[in-house]
Amino acid sequence: QVQLQESGPGLVKPSQTLSLTCTVSGASITDEYFHWSWVRQAPGKGLEWIGYIAYSGMTYYSPALKSRTSISRDTSKNQFTLQLSSVTLEDTAVYYCARGYGGTWEEYDYWGQGTQVTVSS
Repeated sequence: QVQLQESGPGLVKPSQTLSLTCTVSGASITDEYFHWSWVRQAPGKGLEWIGYIAYSGMTYYSPALKSRTSISRDTSKNQFTLQLSSVTLEDTAVYYCARGYGGTWEEYDYWGQGTQVTVSS
């Protein structure tokens, strides 16, 4: 059974960097053809894809967030990490990590439970 668990601060101040870690069990983040994404959902809005790190280590980011986003991984710990810089109140959301094998929401097969991140001074 594949499990993903997000961890990190629930409160971040404006202009600071949001940092979240996803710990994966039951699968390796280097397993071929899977990618490991960060997704968020702001209050009253739909899911927003932030970016992913592929099994190869290559990264891809949403054009809307690319300038502020960095996704990295620690294969020894089977973890991948999101850093989102210069946060504003609009970055308040529930953040999810997920495993995917394609480009549509239907092609994500495992999700973390999500973690609330609030941007507030």
